Amino acid sequence: MSNTENRYVGIDKEVLGGMTSIGKTIRDAWVFGVIPETETCAGWNLAGIDALLQKVNAEWDKYGCLVSHLPEELRGRHERIHNAAIEKARAAGWSGELETDDENYNETPIS
Repeated sequence: MSNTENRYVGIDKEVLGGMTSIGKTIRDAWVFGVIPETETCAGWNLAGIDALLQKVNAEWDKYGCLVSHLPEELRGRHERIHNAAIEKARAAGWSGELETDDENYNETPIS
C-alpha cells in the first residue's frame, strides 16, 4: 500500500451496480440497521469495511445465516433492498455470470 491509503468508492459508484462482496456487506448492513440506507461507505478504508463485515456477520449468525430464518420485518427489508440492487445491476449490464467464473472476475471497488 502506498502512502495514500486506499479508500472504497461507495456502493453507488461501483461498476455493475455494486454486485461485489463489499456491496453485499453494505446492503446487508442496511437490512440489519447497522448503518442507514443512505450510507454508501464512500471514502471508508479497508479496516472500516472489515469492521462493518464483522457486525453484519454477527447479525447473520443470530439467524443461522439464512434469509428464511429472518423475522418478517427483516425478511421484507432484505427482499426490498436486494431486489432493487439486482434490478439496478442488471440495468447496468450485470448478469451474475462473472461471479461464478473466478478467472474473469476481478473485484476492484477500492481506488
